[in-house]
Amino acid sequence: MLTASRLRFSLQWTAAAALTVACGATLAQEEQTVKIGHAGPISGGIAHIGKDTENGVRMAVDDLNTQNLVIGGKKIKFVIAAEDDAGDPRQATAVAQKLCDQKVAGVVGHLQSGTSIPASSVYNKCDLPHITASASNPDLTKPGYKTSFRLIANDNALGAALALFAADSLKLKTVAIIDDRTAYGQGVASVFKATALQKGLKVVGEEFTNDKATDFMAILTAIKNKKPDGIFYGGLDAQAGPMLRQMEQLGLGDVKYFGGDALCTPKLPELAGKSPSVKNVTCATGGASVDKMQGGSDWKKRYDAKFPGQFQIYSPYAYDAAMVLVDAMKRANSVDPVVYGPFLSKTQYKGVTANISFIAKGELAAPAVTLYTYKDGSRVPLN
Repeated sequence: MLTASRLRFSLQWTAAAALTVACGATLAQEEQTVKIGHAGPISGGIAHIGKDTENGVRMAVDDLNTQNLVIGGKKIKFVIAAEDDAGDPRQATAVAQKLCDQKVAGVVGHLQSGTSIPASSVYNKCDLPHITASASNPDLTKPGYKTSFRLIANDNALGAALALFAADSLKLKTVAIIDDRTAYGQGVASVFKATALQKGLKVVGEEFTNDKATDFMAILTAIKNKKPDGIFYGGLDAQAGPMLRQMEQLGLGDVKYFGGDALCTPKLPELAGKSPSVKNVTCATGGASVDKMQGGSDWKKRYDAKFPGQFQIYSPYAYDAAMVLVDAMKRANSVDPVVYGPFLSKTQYKGVTANISFIAKGELAAPAVTLYTYKDGSRVPLN
């Protein structure tokens, strides 16, 4: 039989236990899951590049979750919502709408200009910020959407840098131009052509293909007859590799070969079947080489440990893009895209790739360009 004092103790313990359970439930409710979207080609010929950027976002999410961030009074757990746009513009808009419908907090993507440009209008309509780590066509930011940002140099910088190198450093006199008819390929090729003409180079031929082609013998034969000193290709490494191999077969192995960031990957020699013509490649990327980034060396070691053998080119930028999104959330004290979105334009973030800030229309304030070539089957920086 309970005494009065034991009864009081029992009731007090029960009340305390109930309060503890209630508090625990309240604390559990205060953890909020926040989705960071990634959109890029995880299938198809450039899946290796898309997977690289996805890895960058995954690495950022893992690092963010070690910080025990509290935003808006809630402990935040970040997760990635990864979608495959297959490098197809129509699929990209469907993916963009899906990410809007999933209520992700922000998007890193898309990989290509041809997918980023149509997707950007979808993100604008649903007020969802997106940062591309790779799409370089200047048309992406021309509409002035408040939701679109770019973390690398655009084609105006890449195409111009290559043409200047061809004229001033290599002293070429004539060039031929090929593009893959995508927004990216045509954009970078047009800038290369304009700058080359300004520098006094003669454009002796212009041809085009598509971003699924593998046979370039006809257009290369037409170009061979015009005897150019160099060939510029606006397109992807998946086509540049076979093209270089076929150039060697046609006796064009000594012709200089230029291209933008989409073909400037470590995988290019493999895609070219280790053709000797790879040694004549000069390509440009927006940003510093990873070993010259302010946090690149240590970051690359961690990436290689987590994703062995998968590094291509854009993952450090994808990593920083995710970090920039969350930095804006922290400053706004909100994970709501409508609330934190305006804070992106005021970014002053010390990233792995560079000190990041934006000018009008979401362009990077101080974009860098790095030129590369290939020696002994490896990509090496020229500057």
